[in-house]
Amino acid sequence: MGDVLLQALTNFANPQVLIAIVATAFYGLIIGAIPGLTATLAAALLVPFAFFLPPLPAIAAYATASALAIFAGDIPAALVRVPGTPATAAYTDDSYLLSQKGKVGLVFGVDILSSAIGGIVGAFALIFIAPLLARVAQNFTTFEFFWFAVLGLSTSVMLSAASPVKAFISLLIGILLGTIGLDVTLGYPRFTFGNPNLLGGISFIPAMCGLFGVAEVLRNVVSMARGIEYVQKVTFTTKGMFREAIKVFREFKINTIRSNIIGIIIGALPGAGADIAAWVANGVAKRFSKHPEKYGTGYIEPIVDAGFANNSALAATWIPALVFGIPGDSITAILIGVLMMKGLRPGPLIFQQQAPLMYSIYITFILANLLMIPVGWMAVKISSQLLRIPKKILMPLILLMCMLGSFAINNNPFDIGIMLGMGLLGFILEANGFPVAPVVLGLVVGPMVEWNFMQSFIKTQGNLLPFVTRPISLGMALFTLLLWCYPLLSRLLRRSQKSGARGR
Repeated sequence: MGDVLLQALTNFANPQVLIAIVATAFYGLIIGAIPGLTATLAAALLVPFAFFLPPLPAIAAYATASALAIFAGDIPAALVRVPGTPATAAYTDDSYLLSQKGKVGLVFGVDILSSAIGGIVGAFALIFIAPLLARVAQNFTTFEFFWFAVLGLSTSVMLSAASPVKAFISLLIGILLGTIGLDVTLGYPRFTFGNPNLLGGISFIPAMCGLFGVAEVLRNVVSMARGIEYVQKVTFTTKGMFREAIKVFREFKINTIRSNIIGIIIGALPGAGADIAAWVANGVAKRFSKHPEKYGTGYIEPIVDAGFANNSALAATWIPALVFGIPGDSITAILIGVLMMKGLRPGPLIFQQQAPLMYSIYITFILANLLMIPVGWMAVKISSQLLRIPKKILMPLILLMCMLGSFAINNNPFDIGIMLGMGLLGFILEANGFPVAPVVLGLVVGPMVEWNFMQSFIKTQGNLLPFVTRPISLGMALFTLLLWCYPLLSRLLRRSQKSGARGR
Protein backbone atom coordinates (compact mmCIF):
# COMPACT_ATOMS: atom_id res chain seq x y z
CA MET A 1 0.00 0.00 0.00
CA GLY A 2 2.87 2.37 0.83
CA ASP A 3 4.45 1.87 -2.60
CA VAL A 4 1.12 2.47 -4.35
CA LEU A 5 0.50 5.64 -2.33
CA LEU A 6 4.01 6.91 -3.09
CA GLN A 7 3.49 6.22 -6.79
CA ALA A 8 0.14 8.06 -6.65
CA LEU A 9 1.80 11.07 -5.02
CA THR A 10 4.51 11.17 -7.67
CA ASN A 11 1.77 11.45 -10.30
CA PHE A 12 1.12 14.95 -8.98
CA ALA A 13 4.65 15.99 -9.85
CA ASN A 14 3.32 16.08 -13.41
CA PRO A 15 2.46 19.76 -14.08
CA GLN A 16 -0.34 18.66 -16.42
CA VAL A 17 -2.28 17.18 -13.48
CA LEU A 18 -1.93 20.28 -11.30
CA ILE A 19 -2.78 22.61 -14.17
CA ALA A 20 -5.89 20.51 -14.91
CA ILE A 21 -7.02 20.76 -11.26
CA VAL A 22 -6.49 24.53 -10.97
CA ALA A 23 -7.90 25.38 -14.41
CA THR A 24 -11.04 23.29 -13.98
CA ALA A 25 -11.56 24.71 -10.49
CA PHE A 26 -12.09 28.16 -12.02
CA TYR A 27 -14.01 26.65 -14.92
CA GLY A 28 -16.39 24.85 -12.53
CA LEU A 29 -16.91 28.06 -10.58
CA ILE A 30 -17.87 30.02 -13.69
CA ILE A 31 -20.31 27.37 -14.94
CA GLY A 32 -21.89 26.81 -11.52
CA ALA A 33 -22.25 30.54 -10.81
CA ILE A 34 -24.28 31.18 -13.97
CA PRO A 35 -27.96 30.51 -13.24
CA GLY A 36 -29.35 27.52 -15.12
CA LEU A 37 -25.97 26.01 -16.02
CA THR A 38 -25.39 22.79 -14.09
CA ALA A 39 -22.47 20.72 -12.84
CA THR A 40 -23.55 18.07 -15.35
CA LEU A 41 -23.25 20.61 -18.14
CA ALA A 42 -19.77 21.50 -16.86
CA ALA A 43 -18.83 17.81 -17.08
CA ALA A 44 -20.33 17.43 -20.57
CA LEU A 45 -18.44 20.45 -21.90
CA LEU A 46 -15.15 19.00 -20.65
CA VAL A 47 -15.39 16.06 -23.06
CA PRO A 48 -13.53 17.66 -26.00
CA PHE A 49 -10.67 18.61 -23.66
CA ALA A 50 -10.62 15.23 -21.87
CA PHE A 51 -10.29 13.58 -25.27
CA PHE A 52 -6.77 14.99 -25.63
CA LEU A 53 -5.65 14.55 -21.99
CA PRO A 54 -4.02 11.49 -20.38
CA PRO A 55 -6.30 9.50 -18.01
CA LEU A 56 -5.32 11.09 -14.67
CA PRO A 57 -5.53 14.77 -15.73
CA ALA A 58 -8.86 14.02 -17.45
CA ILE A 59 -10.33 12.34 -14.35
CA ALA A 60 -8.88 15.05 -12.07
CA ALA A 61 -10.56 17.67 -14.24
CA TYR A 62 -13.96 15.99 -13.76
CA ALA A 63 -13.58 15.62 -9.99
CA THR A 64 -12.53 19.25 -9.56
CA ALA A 65 -14.98 20.87 -11.97
CA SER A 66 -18.00 19.05 -10.54
CA ALA A 67 -17.07 19.86 -6.92
CA LEU A 68 -16.54 23.56 -7.61
CA ALA A 69 -19.63 23.81 -9.83
CA ILE A 70 -21.86 22.40 -7.09
CA PHE A 71 -20.52 24.99 -4.63
CA ALA A 72 -20.70 27.86 -7.13
CA GLY A 73 -24.41 27.19 -7.62
CA ASP A 74 -24.88 28.74 -4.17
CA ILE A 75 -23.73 32.16 -5.41
CA PRO A 76 -26.66 33.12 -7.68
CA ALA A 77 -29.04 31.38 -5.24
CA ALA A 78 -28.03 33.82 -2.51
CA LEU A 79 -27.78 36.90 -4.72
CA VAL A 80 -30.65 36.64 -7.21
CA ARG A 81 -32.78 33.77 -5.88
CA VAL A 82 -31.91 31.55 -8.84
CA PRO A 83 -30.12 28.26 -8.06
CA GLY A 84 -26.96 27.93 -10.12
CA THR A 85 -27.29 24.13 -10.04
CA PRO A 86 -30.23 21.84 -9.14
CA ALA A 87 -28.40 20.72 -5.96
CA THR A 88 -28.79 24.28 -4.62
CA ALA A 89 -32.55 24.44 -5.14
CA ALA A 90 -33.29 22.84 -1.74
CA TYR A 91 -32.12 25.93 0.16
CA THR A 92 -32.34 28.77 -2.36
CA ASP A 93 -35.13 30.63 -0.55
CA ASP A 94 -33.33 30.60 2.78
CA SER A 95 -30.04 31.72 1.16
CA TYR A 96 -31.69 34.60 -0.66
CA LEU A 97 -33.80 35.80 2.27
CA LEU A 98 -30.78 35.70 4.62
CA SER A 99 -28.87 37.77 2.06
CA GLN A 100 -31.71 40.27 1.98
CA LYS A 101 -31.35 40.55 5.75
CA GLY A 102 -27.72 41.62 5.33
CA LYS A 103 -26.21 38.22 6.19
CA VAL A 104 -24.81 37.33 2.77
CA GLY A 105 -21.30 36.97 4.27
CA LEU A 106 -22.59 34.36 6.71
CA VAL A 107 -24.38 32.49 3.90
CA PHE A 108 -21.26 32.33 1.76
CA GLY A 109 -19.06 31.36 4.70
CA VAL A 110 -21.35 28.42 5.48
CA ASP A 111 -21.57 27.54 1.77
CA ILE A 112 -17.79 27.43 1.28
CA LEU A 113 -16.88 25.53 4.45
CA SER A 114 -19.78 23.06 4.29
CA SER A 115 -18.95 22.35 0.64
CA ALA A 116 -15.25 21.80 1.37
CA ILE A 117 -15.74 19.71 4.51
CA GLY A 118 -18.61 17.71 3.01
CA GLY A 119 -16.53 17.01 -0.11
CA ILE A 120 -13.58 15.76 1.97
CA VAL A 121 -15.88 13.52 4.05
CA GLY A 122 -17.29 12.09 0.80
CA ALA A 123 -13.75 11.54 -0.46
CA PHE A 124 -12.87 9.49 2.62
CA ALA A 125 -16.04 7.47 2.13
CA LEU A 126 -14.86 6.77 -1.42
CA ILE A 127 -11.41 5.78 -0.09
CA PHE A 128 -12.67 3.28 2.48
CA ILE A 129 -16.00 2.03 1.10
CA ALA A 130 -15.20 1.57 -2.60
CA PRO A 131 -12.33 -0.95 -2.16
CA LEU A 132 -14.41 -2.99 0.32
CA LEU A 133 -17.31 -3.11 -2.12
CA ALA A 134 -14.89 -4.03 -4.89
CA ARG A 135 -13.73 -7.10 -2.95
CA VAL A 136 -17.35 -8.14 -2.43
CA ALA A 137 -18.19 -7.43 -6.07
CA GLN A 138 -15.47 -9.82 -7.26
CA ASN A 139 -17.82 -12.62 -6.20
CA PHE A 140 -20.69 -11.20 -8.25
CA THR A 141 -21.93 -13.12 -11.28
CA THR A 142 -24.20 -11.95 -14.08
CA PHE A 143 -27.21 -12.62 -11.81
CA GLU A 144 -26.04 -10.12 -9.18
CA PHE A 145 -24.97 -7.54 -11.75
CA PHE A 146 -28.38 -7.82 -13.39
CA TRP A 147 -30.20 -7.02 -10.17
CA PHE A 148 -27.77 -4.26 -9.25
CA ALA A 149 -28.35 -2.62 -12.62
CA VAL A 150 -32.14 -2.95 -12.19
CA LEU A 151 -31.79 -1.44 -8.70
CA GLY A 152 -29.89 1.49 -10.20
CA LEU A 153 -32.64 2.10 -12.72
CA SER A 154 -35.27 1.83 -9.99
CA THR A 155 -33.63 4.37 -7.68
CA SER A 156 -33.41 6.87 -10.53
CA VAL A 157 -37.20 6.71 -10.80
CA MET A 158 -38.20 6.49 -7.15
CA LEU A 159 -35.82 9.18 -5.91
CA SER A 160 -36.43 11.60 -8.76
CA ALA A 161 -37.64 15.07 -7.86
CA ALA A 162 -40.30 14.72 -10.58
CA SER A 163 -43.29 12.41 -10.33
CA PRO A 164 -42.39 8.69 -10.50
CA VAL A 165 -44.58 8.28 -13.58
CA LYS A 166 -42.73 10.98 -15.53
CA ALA A 167 -39.37 9.67 -14.32
CA PHE A 168 -40.37 6.16 -15.43
CA ILE A 169 -41.33 7.42 -18.90
CA SER A 170 -37.96 9.17 -19.19
CA LEU A 171 -36.24 5.97 -18.12
CA LEU A 172 -38.09 3.96 -20.78
CA ILE A 173 -37.00 6.48 -23.42
CA GLY A 174 -33.39 6.02 -22.33
CA ILE A 175 -33.68 2.21 -22.37
CA LEU A 176 -35.26 2.32 -25.84
CA LEU A 177 -32.43 4.51 -27.14
CA GLY A 178 -29.96 2.03 -25.62
CA THR A 179 -31.37 -0.79 -27.76
CA ILE A 180 -30.41 0.93 -31.03
CA GLY A 181 -27.56 -0.85 -32.82
CA LEU A 182 -26.44 -4.47 -32.84
CA ASP A 183 -28.17 -6.91 -30.50
CA VAL A 184 -25.82 -7.53 -27.55
CA THR A 185 -26.30 -11.30 -27.81
CA LEU A 186 -27.10 -12.19 -31.41
CA GLY A 187 -25.42 -9.29 -33.21
CA TYR A 188 -28.58 -8.55 -35.23
CA PRO A 189 -29.21 -4.88 -36.20
CA ARG A 190 -32.06 -3.21 -34.28
CA PHE A 191 -33.77 0.12 -35.04
CA THR A 192 -30.99 1.19 -37.41
CA PHE A 193 -33.36 1.75 -40.38
CA GLY A 194 -30.58 0.71 -42.72
CA ASN A 195 -28.23 3.47 -41.54
CA PRO A 196 -24.73 2.06 -40.94
CA ASN A 197 -23.93 4.96 -38.59
CA LEU A 198 -26.37 3.48 -36.08
CA LEU A 199 -24.89 -0.03 -36.05
CA GLY A 200 -22.73 0.93 -33.06
CA GLY A 201 -25.69 2.41 -31.26
CA ILE A 202 -26.12 6.01 -30.15
CA SER A 203 -22.73 7.33 -29.10
CA PHE A 204 -22.86 8.19 -25.44
CA ILE A 205 -20.89 11.46 -25.43
CA PRO A 206 -22.90 13.16 -28.25
CA ALA A 207 -26.06 12.14 -26.41
CA MET A 208 -24.80 13.74 -23.18
CA CYS A 209 -23.69 16.92 -24.95
CA GLY A 210 -27.12 17.15 -26.53
CA LEU A 211 -29.26 16.32 -23.50
CA PHE A 212 -27.47 18.79 -21.26
CA GLY A 213 -25.55 21.26 -23.43
CA VAL A 214 -27.83 21.85 -26.43
CA ALA A 215 -30.96 21.62 -24.28
CA GLU A 216 -29.51 24.32 -22.01
CA VAL A 217 -28.76 26.52 -25.02
CA LEU A 218 -32.34 26.13 -26.27
CA ARG A 219 -33.76 26.98 -22.83
CA ASN A 220 -31.66 30.12 -22.62
CA VAL A 221 -32.54 31.17 -26.18
CA VAL A 222 -36.23 30.91 -25.25
CA SER A 223 -35.60 32.88 -22.04
CA MET A 224 -33.74 35.62 -23.91
CA ALA A 225 -36.55 35.77 -26.47
CA ARG A 226 -38.93 36.43 -23.59
CA GLY A 227 -36.64 39.11 -22.19
CA ILE A 228 -35.62 37.12 -19.09
CA GLU A 229 -32.09 37.90 -17.86
CA TYR A 230 -30.42 37.25 -14.54
CA VAL A 231 -28.49 40.45 -13.84
CA GLN A 232 -28.15 42.08 -10.44
CA LYS A 233 -25.26 44.02 -8.95
CA VAL A 234 -24.69 43.26 -5.28
CA THR A 235 -22.02 44.60 -2.94
CA PHE A 236 -21.15 43.03 0.41
CA THR A 237 -18.25 42.33 2.74
CA THR A 238 -16.55 38.98 3.29
CA LYS A 239 -14.93 40.06 6.56
CA GLY A 240 -15.31 37.46 9.31
CA MET A 241 -17.53 35.15 7.25
CA PHE A 242 -15.54 32.00 8.09
CA ARG A 243 -15.54 32.84 11.80
CA GLU A 244 -19.32 33.23 11.77
CA ALA A 245 -19.71 29.99 9.81
CA ILE A 246 -17.68 28.02 12.38
CA LYS A 247 -19.99 29.35 15.12
CA VAL A 248 -22.97 28.06 13.15
CA PHE A 249 -21.37 24.61 12.75
CA ARG A 250 -20.82 24.42 16.51
CA GLU A 251 -24.48 25.24 17.06
CA PHE A 252 -25.62 22.55 14.60
CA LYS A 253 -23.08 19.79 15.31
CA ILE A 254 -25.64 16.98 15.00
CA ASN A 255 -26.85 18.37 11.68
CA THR A 256 -23.36 18.31 10.17
CA ILE A 257 -22.79 14.67 11.13
CA ARG A 258 -26.26 13.54 10.05
CA SER A 259 -26.15 15.36 6.72
CA ASN A 260 -22.74 13.94 5.78
CA ILE A 261 -24.05 10.42 6.48
CA ILE A 262 -27.19 11.09 4.41
CA GLY A 263 -25.07 12.47 1.58
CA ILE A 264 -22.82 9.40 1.50
CA ILE A 265 -25.75 6.97 1.57
CA ILE A 266 -27.77 8.80 -1.11
CA GLY A 267 -24.68 9.38 -3.25
CA ALA A 268 -23.76 5.69 -3.19
CA LEU A 269 -27.21 4.77 -4.55
CA PRO A 270 -27.05 4.45 -8.35
CA GLY A 271 -28.94 7.22 -10.09
CA ALA A 272 -29.51 9.41 -7.02
CA GLY A 273 -26.77 12.06 -6.73
CA ALA A 274 -26.17 15.39 -5.02
CA ASP A 275 -29.51 16.95 -6.02
CA ILE A 276 -31.56 14.30 -4.24
CA ALA A 277 -29.14 14.19 -1.28
CA ALA A 278 -29.74 17.92 -0.70
CA TRP A 279 -33.53 17.50 -0.69
CA VAL A 280 -33.47 14.42 1.54
CA ALA A 281 -31.12 16.09 4.05
CA ASN A 282 -33.32 19.17 4.03
CA GLY A 283 -36.44 17.10 4.70
CA VAL A 284 -34.83 15.08 7.50
CA ALA A 285 -33.41 18.24 9.12
CA LYS A 286 -36.82 19.93 9.07
CA ARG A 287 -38.37 16.84 10.66
CA PHE A 288 -35.96 16.98 13.62
CA SER A 289 -35.46 20.74 13.80
CA LYS A 290 -36.33 22.77 16.89
CA HIS A 291 -37.68 25.49 14.61
CA PRO A 292 -39.23 23.86 11.51
CA GLU A 293 -41.49 26.88 11.07
CA LYS A 294 -38.44 29.00 10.17
CA TYR A 295 -37.58 26.91 7.11
CA GLY A 296 -38.04 28.93 3.94
CA THR A 297 -38.07 32.25 5.83
CA GLY A 298 -34.33 32.95 5.86
CA TYR A 299 -32.94 30.37 8.30
CA ILE A 300 -29.37 29.07 8.33
CA GLU A 301 -30.08 25.46 9.38
CA PRO A 302 -31.30 24.14 5.98
CA ILE A 303 -28.23 25.69 4.32
CA VAL A 304 -25.98 23.78 6.72
CA ASP A 305 -27.77 20.46 6.17
CA ALA A 306 -28.15 20.56 2.41
CA GLY A 307 -24.70 22.12 1.91
CA PHE A 308 -22.95 19.22 3.65
CA ALA A 309 -25.17 16.58 2.06
CA ASN A 310 -24.87 17.57 -1.60
CA ASN A 311 -21.06 17.80 -1.45
CA SER A 312 -20.47 14.57 0.49
CA ALA A 313 -22.78 12.86 -2.02
CA LEU A 314 -20.66 14.10 -4.92
CA ALA A 315 -17.66 11.88 -4.12
CA ALA A 316 -19.93 9.03 -3.00
CA THR A 317 -21.51 8.92 -6.48
CA TRP A 318 -18.15 7.65 -7.74
CA ILE A 319 -18.51 4.50 -5.59
CA PRO A 320 -21.06 2.65 -7.80
CA ALA A 321 -19.45 4.15 -10.91
CA LEU A 322 -15.98 2.77 -10.16
CA VAL A 323 -16.99 -0.47 -8.42
CA PHE A 324 -19.87 -1.62 -10.63
CA GLY A 325 -19.64 0.60 -13.70
CA ILE A 326 -23.11 1.95 -12.88
CA PRO A 327 -23.40 5.77 -12.70
CA GLY A 328 -24.14 7.29 -9.32
CA ASP A 329 -25.50 10.37 -11.13
CA SER A 330 -25.42 12.04 -14.52
CA ILE A 331 -21.89 13.40 -13.93
CA THR A 332 -20.44 9.95 -13.29
CA ALA A 333 -22.41 8.69 -16.31
CA ILE A 334 -20.30 11.04 -18.43
CA LEU A 335 -17.20 10.00 -16.46
CA ILE A 336 -17.77 6.33 -17.32
CA GLY A 337 -17.87 7.26 -21.00
CA VAL A 338 -14.57 9.14 -20.61
CA LEU A 339 -12.95 6.23 -18.73
CA MET A 340 -13.92 3.81 -21.49
CA MET A 341 -12.65 6.31 -24.04
CA LYS A 342 -9.29 6.10 -22.24
CA GLY A 343 -9.31 2.29 -22.29
CA LEU A 344 -10.23 1.98 -18.58
CA ARG A 345 -13.18 -0.28 -17.78
CA PRO A 346 -14.88 0.48 -14.44
CA GLY A 347 -15.46 -2.56 -12.25
CA PRO A 348 -14.08 -4.34 -9.19
CA LEU A 349 -10.81 -5.25 -10.92
CA ILE A 350 -9.89 -1.62 -11.59
CA PHE A 351 -8.85 -1.28 -7.94
CA GLN A 352 -6.20 -3.97 -8.45
CA GLN A 353 -5.16 -3.30 -12.02
CA GLN A 354 -5.10 0.49 -11.69
CA ALA A 355 -4.33 0.94 -7.97
CA PRO A 356 -2.02 4.00 -8.37
CA LEU A 357 -4.68 5.70 -10.50
CA MET A 358 -7.34 5.03 -7.86
CA TYR A 359 -5.19 6.53 -5.09
CA SER A 360 -4.50 9.51 -7.34
CA ILE A 361 -8.26 10.00 -7.71
CA TYR A 362 -8.65 9.97 -3.90
CA ILE A 363 -5.92 12.60 -3.52
CA THR A 364 -7.52 14.69 -6.27
CA PHE A 365 -10.82 14.86 -4.41
CA ILE A 366 -9.10 16.03 -1.24
CA LEU A 367 -7.01 18.62 -3.10
CA ALA A 368 -10.04 19.90 -5.02
CA ASN A 369 -12.04 20.45 -1.85
CA LEU A 370 -9.14 22.10 -0.04
CA LEU A 371 -8.69 24.35 -3.05
CA MET A 372 -12.37 25.24 -2.79
CA ILE A 373 -11.74 27.44 0.28
CA PRO A 374 -9.36 30.02 -1.26
CA VAL A 375 -10.88 29.80 -4.74
CA GLY A 376 -14.41 29.99 -3.32
CA TRP A 377 -13.46 33.06 -1.31
CA MET A 378 -12.13 34.70 -4.49
CA ALA A 379 -15.30 33.77 -6.36
CA VAL A 380 -17.45 35.35 -3.67
CA LYS A 381 -15.40 38.55 -3.89
CA ILE A 382 -16.04 38.87 -7.65
CA SER A 383 -19.40 37.09 -7.77
CA SER A 384 -21.34 40.09 -8.97
CA GLN A 385 -19.21 40.09 -12.14
CA LEU A 386 -19.59 36.32 -12.66
CA LEU A 387 -23.33 36.86 -12.84
CA ARG A 388 -23.02 39.43 -15.61
CA ILE A 389 -21.56 37.28 -18.42
CA PRO A 390 -23.81 38.03 -21.44
CA LYS A 391 -25.84 35.04 -22.51
CA LYS A 392 -25.55 36.04 -26.18
CA ILE A 393 -21.79 35.40 -25.91
CA LEU A 394 -21.94 32.37 -23.64
CA MET A 395 -24.56 30.29 -25.45
CA PRO A 396 -22.78 30.13 -28.84
CA LEU A 397 -19.57 29.09 -27.06
CA ILE A 398 -21.41 26.27 -25.28
CA LEU A 399 -22.92 25.08 -28.57
CA LEU A 400 -19.51 25.17 -30.24
CA MET A 401 -17.93 23.07 -27.45
CA CYS A 402 -20.79 20.57 -27.66
CA MET A 403 -20.21 20.19 -31.39
CA LEU A 404 -16.45 19.73 -30.91
CA GLY A 405 -16.99 17.12 -28.19
CA SER A 406 -19.51 15.19 -30.25
CA PHE A 407 -17.41 15.17 -33.41
CA ALA A 408 -14.09 14.35 -31.69
CA ILE A 409 -15.21 10.94 -30.38
CA ASN A 410 -15.55 9.21 -33.76
CA ASN A 411 -14.62 12.00 -36.21
CA ASN A 412 -18.10 11.48 -37.63
CA PRO A 413 -20.41 14.41 -38.53
CA PHE A 414 -23.36 12.08 -37.95
CA ASP A 415 -22.69 12.36 -34.21
CA ILE A 416 -23.35 16.10 -34.40
CA GLY A 417 -26.81 15.24 -35.76
CA ILE A 418 -27.29 12.84 -32.82
CA MET A 419 -26.27 15.64 -30.47
CA LEU A 420 -28.79 18.08 -31.96
CA GLY A 421 -31.59 15.49 -31.89
CA MET A 422 -30.88 14.60 -28.26
CA GLY A 423 -30.74 18.29 -27.41
CA LEU A 424 -34.20 18.82 -28.83
CA LEU A 425 -35.42 15.74 -26.93
CA GLY A 426 -33.94 17.03 -23.65
CA PHE A 427 -35.49 20.46 -24.18
CA ILE A 428 -38.97 19.02 -24.86
CA LEU A 429 -38.77 16.65 -21.89
CA GLU A 430 -37.72 19.28 -19.36
CA ALA A 431 -40.20 21.82 -20.73
CA ASN A 432 -42.95 19.33 -19.85
CA GLY A 433 -41.59 18.37 -16.43
CA PHE A 434 -39.87 15.12 -17.42
CA PRO A 435 -36.42 14.67 -15.82
CA VAL A 436 -33.43 14.06 -18.10
CA ALA A 437 -31.29 12.08 -15.63
CA PRO A 438 -33.35 8.83 -16.01
CA VAL A 439 -32.85 9.07 -19.81
CA VAL A 440 -29.11 9.14 -19.22
CA LEU A 441 -29.23 6.20 -16.84
CA GLY A 442 -31.44 4.19 -19.18
CA LEU A 443 -29.05 4.83 -22.07
CA VAL A 444 -26.02 3.73 -20.02
CA VAL A 445 -27.40 0.98 -17.80
CA GLY A 446 -30.11 -0.42 -20.10
CA PRO A 447 -27.64 -2.39 -22.28
CA MET A 448 -25.99 -3.67 -19.09
CA VAL A 449 -29.33 -5.02 -17.84
CA GLU A 450 -29.98 -6.71 -21.19
CA TRP A 451 -26.48 -8.20 -21.48
CA ASN A 452 -26.44 -9.64 -17.96
CA PHE A 453 -29.97 -11.02 -18.33
CA MET A 454 -29.21 -12.71 -21.65
CA GLN A 455 -25.90 -14.14 -20.41
CA SER A 456 -27.64 -15.54 -17.33
CA PHE A 457 -30.52 -16.85 -19.41
CA ILE A 458 -28.12 -18.67 -21.76
CA LYS A 459 -26.05 -20.11 -18.89
CA THR A 460 -29.12 -21.60 -17.21
CA GLN A 461 -30.70 -22.70 -20.51
CA GLY A 462 -33.81 -20.67 -19.83
CA ASN A 463 -34.12 -21.40 -16.10
CA LEU A 464 -35.03 -18.17 -14.24
CA LEU A 465 -34.82 -19.59 -10.71
CA PRO A 466 -31.11 -18.69 -10.15
CA PHE A 467 -32.13 -15.03 -10.39
CA VAL A 468 -33.87 -15.39 -7.01
CA THR A 469 -32.26 -18.45 -5.40
CA ARG A 470 -28.73 -17.07 -4.96
CA PRO A 471 -28.58 -15.22 -1.59
CA ILE A 472 -27.28 -11.86 -2.86
CA SER A 473 -29.54 -11.95 -5.91
CA LEU A 474 -32.55 -12.69 -3.72
CA GLY A 475 -31.70 -9.81 -1.39
CA MET A 476 -31.35 -7.37 -4.29
CA ALA A 477 -34.55 -8.64 -5.89
CA LEU A 478 -36.52 -8.14 -2.66
CA PHE A 479 -35.04 -4.68 -2.11
CA THR A 480 -35.94 -3.68 -5.67
CA LEU A 481 -39.48 -5.00 -5.22
CA LEU A 482 -39.81 -3.07 -1.95
CA LEU A 483 -38.60 0.08 -3.68
CA TRP A 484 -41.27 -0.24 -6.36
CA CYS A 485 -43.99 -1.04 -3.83
CA TYR A 486 -43.03 1.72 -1.38
CA PRO A 487 -45.19 4.51 -2.96
CA LEU A 488 -48.25 2.24 -2.90
CA LEU A 489 -47.58 1.05 0.65
CA SER A 490 -47.03 4.58 1.95
CA ARG A 491 -50.26 5.74 0.29
CA LEU A 492 -52.22 2.86 1.84
CA LEU A 493 -50.67 3.64 5.23
CA ARG A 494 -51.70 7.30 5.02
CA ARG A 495 -55.26 6.31 4.08
CA SER A 496 -55.50 3.91 7.03
CA GLN A 497 -54.21 6.59 9.39
CA LYS A 498 -56.75 9.11 8.08
CA SER A 499 -59.62 6.62 8.40
CA GLY A 500 -58.46 5.75 11.92
CA ALA A 501 -58.42 9.42 12.88
CA ARG A 502 -61.96 9.88 11.53
CA GLY A 503 -63.12 6.82 13.49
CA ARG A 504 -62.02 8.46 16.73
